[in-house]
Amino acid sequence: MASRPLRSSRMINMGVAAALVLSAAAMAAGLEMDFYSSTCPHVEQIVKEEMVEILKEAPTLAGPLLRLHFHDCFVRGCDGSVLLDSTPTSTAEKDATPNLTLRGFGSVQRIKDRLEKACPGTVSCADILALMARDAVVLARGPSWPVALGRRDGRVSIANETNQLPPPTANFTTLVQMFAAKGLGVKDLVVLSGGHTLGTAHCNLFSDRLYNFTGANNLADVDPALDATYLARLRSRCRSLADNTTLNEMDPGSFLSFDASYYRLVAKRRGLFHSDAALLTDPATRAYVQRQASGLFADEFFRDFADSMVKMSTIDVLTGEQGEIRNKCYLVN
Repeated sequence: MASRPLRSSRMINMGVAAALVLSAAAMAAGLEMDFYSSTCPHVEQIVKEEMVEILKEAPTLAGPLLRLHFHDCFVRGCDGSVLLDSTPTSTAEKDATPNLTLRGFGSVQRIKDRLEKACPGTVSCADILALMARDAVVLARGPSWPVALGRRDGRVSIANETNQLPPPTANFTTLVQMFAAKGLGVKDLVVLSGGHTLGTAHCNLFSDRLYNFTGANNLADVDPALDATYLARLRSRCRSLADNTTLNEMDPGSFLSFDASYYRLVAKRRGLFHSDAALLTDPATRAYVQRQASGLFADEFFRDFADSMVKMSTIDVLTGEQGEIRNKCYLVN
């Protein structure tokens, strides 16, 4: 009988905590909760309505839409630069190797088109991405968080700058350094990695763990950090190092639902990526993984994820007179 009030209390605390983090982060970044209150008061309702339809039509897009926001914010800040098309004189972020598997660009433009009809030239593509990421998680039965608005769209997108994105091959030291460069700490690293509970990944992003791991070029040359049974299962799907078409669920059996089961996989040495396995190499992140793997603290993870998403969504934002409000998310005005 005592467990229900406790859970209710935790959910309330989760909202309060996210609001406090938002208040500090938004004020520092120059964003506002009511930014569109007079210019486009129904922006969040419109985004939510479209997201419900988008995920009804394509449920597998929840993870990719969350990933789009992440990949946007880590390069030039949360300015919508990941959405821009390449030009004859410049290769854009979306055509760089780390972004070739990104999906959901059409969904972003679908929502932008509806907002342009409701509030022409008002809502930025960067704000749309932030709202879509939040709604993707909520609609996948994950946590919600308040999204402060007022981001402006950048005018520059450079493929080479995607080297700021933490790669799936990174070790713990590299991951910490890359997150720190964006103002995110070790806690944010282990928490945001939990976003791998949603979505799929191509074999070539982790196949080096399955074949020729050290260059010995024999079938026994595999990553010892990967559970042997799971490795065999992955090999049955990923037939070679070069397989860049086969998709694998990052959280098998639960890849359409936002939950804490990712940590149970990592604790069993069944995370797909080097970066997942790296969480077990540091005492602090290993402790978090093991705590969440117990299955007893999912609402704590939800609260932590909301807090870290609020922080991430304010990285190096453009506000005021900076940047522009694009008419089309894939083109500068």
